Amino acid sequence: MKTKLTLSKEYIKGLWENNPVFKQVLGMCPALAVTVSALNGIAMALATTFVLVFSSLIISTFRKLIPSQVRIAAYILIIATFVTLVDLIMKAQFPSLSKELGPYIPLIVVNCLILGRQEAFSSKNTVFRSVVDALGMGTGFLIALFVLGGIREILGSRTILGLQVLPDFYEPWLIMILPAGAFLTLGFLMGFLNTYTERKKRLEREAILKKHIKPISDTPINTVEA
Repeated sequence: MKTKLTLSKEYIKGLWENNPVFKQVLGMCPALAVTVSALNGIAMALATTFVLVFSSLIISTFRKLIPSQVRIAAYILIIATFVTLVDLIMKAQFPSLSKELGPYIPLIVVNCLILGRQEAFSSKNTVFRSVVDALGMGTGFLIALFVLGGIREILGSRTILGLQVLPDFYEPWLIMILPAGAFLTLGFLMGFLNTYTERKKRLEREAILKKHIKPISDTPINTVEA
């Protein structure tokens, strides 16, 4: 039987080990489309986290009452309810940001990150554990979108969260605020993180081998003369 993680590890796993973007490669559409700035990335991630947390709360609460034959339809209906709520709130309170994100807020309904966590986790675990998992995944999604948006905004506009951080003589890279810039930034980040992870694993394996394999003695072996 698989051992359950502690609640702290359940949350932390979404930050790095199972990061939705860099490790699981989920939610790529908003990650690539809206991250022309760090603020857009933060707004998109917070909206997604809200939907993820509350849909996980509802689905884990009623998981035993939802028939398996219609579970996907039920999940989508619950997710769509919270997406509609988020969309209406953003249009009322943050109209400019809502216009900036465009159709990607309604498209949270079909975000594979949210539906995937409901099917893989919330439908099989308790309410509290499901909420902790959703918060961890949402935080990991927030980190990924903030990093992507921050890098693209700095290199493409010389700013971060609207504040200029690069000098006036720096010529902004227009490509970074275009779709190609999203693919380039994500590709370089994933390549760097994968290289770092593999190097860390290799060093850990080498440390274990050195610990368990006894070194060969340098003492010369006496030979018997004929």
